[in-house]
Amino acid sequence: MPEFLTTPEGRRIAYHRTTGAGPGIVFCGGFRSDMQGSKAQYLEAWAKSQGRAFVRFDYSGHGESGGDFLDGAIGDWLSDARAVLAALTEGPQILVGSSMGGWISLLLAREQPERLAGFVGIAAAPDFTEDGFWAGFTPAQRAEIEAGRPVDVPSDYEAPYQITPRLIADGRDHLILRSPLPLSVPARFLLGTADTAVSAETTLRLLDHLEGDDIRLTLVKGADHRFSDPECLDLITAAIDDVSRRAG
Repeated sequence: MPEFLTTPEGRRIAYHRTTGAGPGIVFCGGFRSDMQGSKAQYLEAWAKSQGRAFVRFDYSGHGESGGDFLDGAIGDWLSDARAVLAALTEGPQILVGSSMGGWISLLLAREQPERLAGFVGIAAAPDFTEDGFWAGFTPAQRAEIEAGRPVDVPSDYEAPYQITPRLIADGRDHLILRSPLPLSVPARFLLGTADTAVSAETTLRLLDHLEGDDIRLTLVKGADHRFSDPECLDLITAAIDDVSRRAG
């Protein structure tokens, strides 16, 4: 059973926390995903086997946390992650962000660089509300959003997404690819060549915006956006091990 944290905004966030040695690891999941996913559970089991501190959690409106998904936006989920980092961890952490969690984690890195020991991005998807959804909308879809109505967007991985006007507007307040972002800790980015949600071009654009001396990208031929087969999961833990050694 999860434990629950009430954020400063009054949202009820479900989480699982493993105590252990530092630097601890915080896993930030993706858009409409939850902490019961294969990556989150695999990393928790791995952290336990290594005696490492680890936290996985559900954003508001996701999984076992309170709230309605359609009421949420990037700023809300960033606030949830910020509350988890503040209340459930001590000292510098390795942030592991999957898809949207990569965007959330990079926002945390920008505002609290002193809390980072390392960074691992798995199919990181910064600015996807603007550069993915909005950029791909038809004129009719844009008109619906501008009129205050949600639109449905097909997904290759699950049921269609319902995209709200607030998600688009709030996303514009949290873009990170429009200016340089210092990232002074060791950082590793992982991406599959069969990923239809995040392109290699997007990831290379992200790397161009990051300022740091120890940033690397690994492309995995044939891996998709889930990045959760056994070989991919091993690559994630290897990346965590790598940044852990270099952070020390």
